[in-house]
Amino acid sequence: MANPETRRARQDSLTVFRGQVPTIPWASTSALYRRISFGFVVTDVLALETAILVTRVLHNKGLSLGHALIGLLLVAPVVFVIVFAAFHLYSAGRLTPAEEFRRLLPATAVTAGVGLLALPLFWRAQEQLLSHAWLGVTWLLTLGLVLVFRQLWHKQMGRLRTAGRLRFRTLIVGANEEAEHIAEALKRPASGFLAVGAVHTGSSWMAGPDLRVLGSLDRLGELVQEHGIECVFVASTAIEPDVMKVLIKVLRRNKLEVRVSANLSDILASRLTVQPVGNLLALSLHPAGLSGFQAIAKRVFDVVVGALTLAVAMPLLLVVAALIKLTSRGPVLYRSERIGRQGQPFTMFKFRTMIRSADLLLPELASMNEASGPLFKMRSDPRVTKVGRWLRAWSLDELPQLVNVLGGTMSLVGPRPALPREVATYEDWHRDRLEVRPGMTGIWQVQGRSHLPFDDYVRLDLFYIENWTITYDLFILVKTIPAVLFRKGAF
Repeated sequence: MANPETRRARQDSLTVFRGQVPTIPWASTSALYRRISFGFVVTDVLALETAILVTRVLHNKGLSLGHALIGLLLVAPVVFVIVFAAFHLYSAGRLTPAEEFRRLLPATAVTAGVGLLALPLFWRAQEQLLSHAWLGVTWLLTLGLVLVFRQLWHKQMGRLRTAGRLRFRTLIVGANEEAEHIAEALKRPASGFLAVGAVHTGSSWMAGPDLRVLGSLDRLGELVQEHGIECVFVASTAIEPDVMKVLIKVLRRNKLEVRVSANLSDILASRLTVQPVGNLLALSLHPAGLSGFQAIAKRVFDVVVGALTLAVAMPLLLVVAALIKLTSRGPVLYRSERIGRQGQPFTMFKFRTMIRSADLLLPELASMNEASGPLFKMRSDPRVTKVGRWLRAWSLDELPQLVNVLGGTMSLVGPRPALPREVATYEDWHRDRLEVRPGMTGIWQVQGRSHLPFDDYVRLDLFYIENWTITYDLFILVKTIPAVLFRKGAF
């Protein structure tokens, strides 16, 4: 039961909340997000119409603007934008790239389905604008262009946040351990929030290095006005339910972004749904994990995509093999013992990028290690050949791992393959990453590759294992492409 001081503070807070918090003008951060959302609409339409025109040219129809083509170019973008809006794909400030990707796939599929149903409307006696097969080409090209444009938008938003131009001025309601954790999370520029301070909700409160307490809850209205607050983060453990209801209602009336912490870390939003239970709202956490049907689905995905990739890449593999053979002595392939699923050792294949005696020289170079933990990374490793340095920069040395994928010892996406000497030094929590097959790529590569310390590698691997879906695998594969092209963290 709450003590008298806490009950009195709660009653005082409710009295203040029942009045009106002074309305503040919606600041430039939201206006900038609205302009970016409009930019999403423009580039999405551009992607669709470019895909339609390119597909028509490939279909040997030319670019003569007949009535049917004009009608398609006018009607298709309207349907496209309506469907994307229905999937909430224009909420620029509220979608993570992973969640956006998860929604893009069904949204573009719906627009393709609508297009399939609408084909007869654009059919003429001598000409069909798009056959069923070419509709599929249009869908794939549209999706690819939309992803490229949105990636560019996300990079621009990241630059704006780093520059301080796209960050909500935020007030934290609560001054306890959870509030401190919120303040710590918000201090990164990439979060999109600028924690101005906090208000305490009772007689006992704390301040920390990331949590500046500005006053009590009964001064909320004044603090919002004084500091130009655009968003309020509520630490759910710091406020009681009856106060929470009134607080949220008042803040929403005054056009403030309201976020309530859920005390769930390392969980993708796609696994969460809100479900009413009586007069309560509960967060339902969908099960995830690589077992049963999920494991079968992932294996089928690996085999199909891996086989197609190997077939397409075969000419490149032959060229790389010839370059290695002609420029240095030794075998074309390097066979490395790695530790796979459930701690089972396996032989991993790579193109050889070092001189033949590379492993024997490792003890001499140990003092120049640039990585943390059991990893060994060296930016200017003298053992790497000239061709090998180029192969590493573009990650071409890893292509033979497709054989491992087809053989079942590796996956396209998963934790980084570990060396036996690394596993020998693992702490207990590190071993959880051995629950699944290692991957050719993973969230560790997308997030920074060689720039990450070892413990961060492991945390990212565990996050992936906890949140696995086929869509998440696709997202990581798509994100790997720019990571490789821009040689992010590769050496």
